[in-house]
Amino acid sequence: MAVARGAKAPAKSAAKVAIPQIAWNEVRPASVVLVSGTEGFLADRAIRRLRDLLKAEDPSLEVTDIDAASYAPGELMTLASPSLFDEPRLIRVSAVEKCTDAFIEETLAYLAYPADDTYLVLRHGGGVRGKKLLEGVRAAAGVAVEVVCAELKRDTDKYEFASAEFRTAGKRVTPGALRALVSAFTDDLAELSAACNQLISDTTEEVTEVTVERYYAGRVETNAFAVADSALAGHYGESLALLRHALASGADPVPMVAAFAMKLRTMAKVLGARGGSAQLAGQLGMAPWQIDRARRDLAGWDGQGLGRCIQVLAETDESIKGAGRDPVFALERMISIISARGTL
Repeated sequence: MAVARGAKAPAKSAAKVAIPQIAWNEVRPASVVLVSGTEGFLADRAIRRLRDLLKAEDPSLEVTDIDAASYAPGELMTLASPSLFDEPRLIRVSAVEKCTDAFIEETLAYLAYPADDTYLVLRHGGGVRGKKLLEGVRAAAGVAVEVVCAELKRDTDKYEFASAEFRTAGKRVTPGALRALVSAFTDDLAELSAACNQLISDTTEEVTEVTVERYYAGRVETNAFAVADSALAGHYGESLALLRHALASGADPVPMVAAFAMKLRTMAKVLGARGGSAQLAGQLGMAPWQIDRARRDLAGWDGQGLGRCIQVLAETDESIKGAGRDPVFALERMISIISARGTL
């Protein structure tokens, strides 16, 4: 079985695994695609990449979503049954680690007779629930593949991930810049990816350690997202202390405001949206993990307060870019209003 560099498959008996095990960036169409592992960011990427591959092959692809935790008997067979126009179908199943007994039984039966032109994606985030189903999928040679999305714990794995982000975009980056990025964003793969993509979109020349320092100075100790997360959660004193520490370490106010802007824009998109994260992802142009995170950030917020904070954010951005005399005061004022969820 093939497992690409950076992807770690859980220890399993070779006799029980008859299907290919591949990394997230090697995902390919199969009748059944098991996306396993605890790294939700990579799992979301793999599923999105598969959807894009299938869409490129046939734009008429029909995409539907199932929540395995609330599965209704017969749901899978209904969605997989031949359609009037015979278009290909992608059925994405979330929360397989919380699936019902009916889902296990019906999916095991489906493995024996998968529908034509139908791609069933099973997202299992870990745990013992659904073990019988996992064993059945892993024994389905010629029918299924497994995409292993294990957490990237080693810095070398994160370094390779960041390097691939730049390589895919055709952007040159120095080893020192990669090391600096990994050091600054070692705790969150999603934020590491966001930082890479910001540098890719904002810079025209080779990304160096100096570039990273200019954008993300002080993040090794305190990064802008930590300040934003603390303020959004209503922790004014803590967020103010984090801000001052970051500025004392050389952080630039511009990327600090950019981190808040990214968070607030995402929250505004998700506010009031109904449906599962996988279902909303396509509608909002976001990854499911972004929707889940925004929903956690929105706890205690309302639309009026969010609107007020977005207005203050725009004022702060203008102030630190030359319209105001004291960028630090502007940042502290913004944090006090955001920490109060727009009620000040």
